[in-house]
Amino acid sequence: MSEAQSITGSQGIARELTAFQNNILVILAKEPMYGLAIKRELEEYYGSEVNHGRLYPNLDELVDLGLVEKSELDKRTNQYSLTEDGYDAVLDGLEWAFSKIVTDDDRAGELTELVDESY
Repeated sequence: MSEAQSITGSQGIARELTAFQNNILVILAKEPMYGLAIKRELEEYYGSEVNHGRLYPNLDELVDLGLVEKSELDKRTNQYSLTEDGYDAVLDGLEWAFSKIVTDDDRAGELTELVDESY
């Protein structure tokens, strides 16, 4: 059984993904990566080991949903990158979170500062 319980409509896809799947999309928003690089990023975020048996089925599901594209780097290594729909899913999640967090000009300013510090 997949981690995402139900997927309904293109906009609803992002809203039905697990936190783990959304974290994969966020990581891939930076740049295309191979599986072990994604695994390292997730392990850094979670502070614990991420099992291959969890990572790769979730990557495959994201590919099946059209949010991630899988390509072959060499005979043993696949590269994963966000599709336009995957990028839209990341933005949809951010938009929803911002709509809940930004309640006044002070909070909007705090988020602007975070964005400015990020690049």
